[in-house]
Amino acid sequence: MRSAIFGLVFIALTGVAFSVQTEEAEPGLTPRVQAAGQAHVPISVDTQMQNLPVPGVSIAFIDGGRIAWTRTYGLADLATGRPVSTDTLFQAASISKPVAAMAALDMVEEGLLSLDAPVNEQLAGWKIPDNALTARTPVTLRHLLSHTGGLTVSGFPGYASGTELPTVEQILNGAAPANTPPVVVDLAPGLRQRYSGGGITVVQLLMTQAAGADFTDLMQTRVLGPLGMSASAYAQPLPEALADHAATGHRADGEATPGRFHTYPELAAAGLWTTPSDLSRFVIGLNDAYTGRSEVVLQQPTARAILTEVRDGWGLGLKVAGQGRDLRYSHSGSNDGFRAMMVGFPERNQGVVIMTNGDLGGVLIASLLQAIAAEYDWPGY
Repeated sequence: MRSAIFGLVFIALTGVAFSVQTEEAEPGLTPRVQAAGQAHVPISVDTQMQNLPVPGVSIAFIDGGRIAWTRTYGLADLATGRPVSTDTLFQAASISKPVAAMAALDMVEEGLLSLDAPVNEQLAGWKIPDNALTARTPVTLRHLLSHTGGLTVSGFPGYASGTELPTVEQILNGAAPANTPPVVVDLAPGLRQRYSGGGITVVQLLMTQAAGADFTDLMQTRVLGPLGMSASAYAQPLPEALADHAATGHRADGEATPGRFHTYPELAAAGLWTTPSDLSRFVIGLNDAYTGRSEVVLQQPTARAILTEVRDGWGLGLKVAGQGRDLRYSHSGSNDGFRAMMVGFPERNQGVVIMTNGDLGGVLIASLLQAIAAEYDWPGY
């Protein structure tokens, strides 16, 4: 028997879990960066949430190819006092990207897309504007998924409730009502990694054209449905029927995001609503494909390509580090009022997803990851 973080005690051999809700069982959190020789008194999760402030957090831990435990703290909505539950929906923000990348690579396996042919040869209508840089090295899907295509627009601020939403082509052209500049190449493709949500939006357009389908339906058919992610949807704006299940975003001053949350028509880059348990099913699916235990969406060679470094610590849609048993992948998420993190260890068959509804959630996530890594002997933290 081992005492796991957050007061959850598991019988490892049987997989039976008992919840021990005692303050003593919770190890407490310490700063991610600590000064040598200085004592750092651990504080509780609730205390750090209040100090930041971060209203709510939801966590799911994967071990042995299953969701081993979950934990929730705080409130999904301060105004109503509604607590966070395991069913509470959060904006995955940029964690939308690796989930979309899995679907794109499923289309590569099917022969609908090419990973290394020029993207402009696969696009109809809108194309990446040509210039001297693209003439020398055309942008490919591999470039886009690894953020090495030299494209601009790192991220998106979203649109306040009731605001007119742009089409994908308007976003890429930087045309009204889009609130971001045009997506262009201003760095030689393949030269280095530079994060580009604009590049992933090109992928979104590419996928819908190749599949002849709406992006929301495409993702449901290719990834969300097969992996059993029944609580997840690339739904922007969020349907009214789901609003009561969604967390409200909160900014650094503790105030709610106006209208509760922003809308992100940049679906592949930032548009996924989900839960930690559902994102854990993505982690399990990728871990299983990588090791060959199961190939529900992707075949093993493709999964291994995802977690092979292309450049500067990035694979195809995910950051990668370590090797062998210590190989890990990760992706963070940051939308207005939301912060999230997903980590997987395919050879250890473990991982964790942490989602918060506060702009300062990244600070809390760093402390939680440090505590989890210490408990489960994870390297790199």
